[in-house]
This record gives sequence, C-alpha cells and structure tokens, in this order.
Amino acid sequence: QVQLVESGGGLVQAGGSLRLSCAASGSISSPYYMGWYRQAPGKERELVARIRTEGITDYAESVKGRFTISKGNAKNTVNLRMNSLKPEDTAVYYCHFRSIVSAYVYWGQGTQVTVSS
Repeated sequence: QVQLVESGGGLVQAGGSLRLSCAASGSISSPYYMGWYRQAPGKERELVARIRTEGITDYAESVKGRFTISKGNAKNTVNLRMNSLKPEDTAVYYCHFRSIVSAYVYWGQGTQVTVSS
C-alpha cells in the first residue's frame, strides 16, 4: 500500500500561480511515476503532469510551458508549480502514483484549484 498526502491548491485569479505538493509513503519501490491528474465538473480525469523516478517528465499539451513538475527535497515527494493559470485550469487535482514494476495505482484525496477570471 502507498499513501499519498497532498497539499496546496486554493483560489487564485487568472494569471496567478499556485503550487501543489504530494508526499508518498508506505511500500514504495522504484521505478515509479508520480504526478497529477485533474478532473473538472462534467469532464473525465486527465493527466496534467508526471515524473518518473529517473526524472523523465510528461505534460499535457494544455499546460506545457506553464506548469513544472519536479521532485521535492524530501524522498518520494513531487511538486507541481502552476504559473499563468487560466479559468480552464479549474478542477480537482489528484496526486497519482503508479508502480512501473507492479502497475499498482494509488490516488490522493484530491485538492481543489479554482482560477477566477
């Protein structure tokens, strides 16, 4: 089992910035992916960004150049820096962990990000 604890999120005006953090604990073995998905009302959950243990990153096209995912200073943590936020970025953001070896997937509880116009 892997537990994910998220922090960050909130309300910001368009053009502003926010940071999300996620810490994983439990039975963690490398390699793995950690990252963020989001789900807006009435829409499917979608990948925002993820980072592999070795540092390889993937981003949704809609956030490239605005969001940056990075490993945190603490072990098994990731940060998502979100700049130039747009109203369409409004969603519940979920931390995601996927073991590459076992393919087990874990989710955080979700944190709301609201961008006002």
